[in-house]
Amino acid sequence: MPAHIKSSLLGCQLTIPVTHGQLGLGTWQGVYLCEHRDQPHSRRLILTLQQ
Repeated sequence: MPAHIKSSLLGCQLTIPVTHGQLGLGTWQGVYLCEHRDQPHSRRLILTLQQ
């Protein structure tokens, strides 16, 4: 249950602009993957590029 609350607060998807082949992040911005499990778990990420 706590993991469901954390994922609803943090979100489960992200949209990032790409400019000239690089992520369009600001100076203090970054991308972090948060895992809310006590045991090791494999994760599959899905990346979709739209033009």
